[in-house]
Amino acid sequence: MVAAWKAAGLTYNRYLAVAARVVRRSLKEDLRLQAERRGEMDLRFAKWEAGKQGENKNLASANEAAMAEAAGSSSS
Repeated sequence: MVAAWKAAGLTYNRYLAVAARVVRRSLKEDLRLQAERRGEMDLRFAKWEAGKQGENKNLASANEAAMAEAAGSSSS
């Protein structure tokens, strides 16, 4: 028997993110705001070239830029 999240085409991590968001949204206003702040992430990465660390970049904004670039090049 396949798990419901797998049958729906979700990864386990995505399933957990959706479940956490649903729980946070079901809380009362004051508790919901606290929980949403805890759920925010600020991931950063840097490329290394020739043994030197490059500029630190925000993962979310870099991902959005890459998706927009890919969408723009595929429509051309």
